[in-house]
Amino acid sequence: MKQKIILLIEDNPSDIELTRRALNKAHIMNELIVAEDGQEALDYLMGTGKYAGRDTREMPAITLLDLKLPGIDGLEVLRRIRADERTRRLPVVILTSSNEESDIARGYDLGVNSYIRKPVDFRQFAESIQQLGLYWLVLNEPPTG
Repeated sequence: MKQKIILLIEDNPSDIELTRRALNKAHIMNELIVAEDGQEALDYLMGTGKYAGRDTREMPAITLLDLKLPGIDGLEVLRRIRADERTRRLPVVILTSSNEESDIARGYDLGVNSYIRKPVDFRQFAESIQQLGLYWLVLNEPPTG
């Protein structure tokens, strides 16, 4: 069985490293693909740009999406993911520091699967990542076809 991929869409190097550390602490050894802006994330998912030729039938088991990204912001990335037949069922979790009610509402309006505010404390962040991994990588049954 092929290892499930985690796509992290995050531009902050410190948050990328914290996420890597939290995944390791939770013993989640899945491949982590990092896209540092919205365009790179869409290129990865759609097999365009520097990812041209990538087998787009192989999608991440879970996408962790920050909202505040350079260029194309997280909500627009989500809108485009949901608008494309190839990615519309892709599990997307918004993982952000924003707890603006409008961001939460807009995320759910656009079809996000879950909205999680990044805890400030590393221990809490690591616990959140462990629970995310358990649910999305082990317990969740993705649609087939």
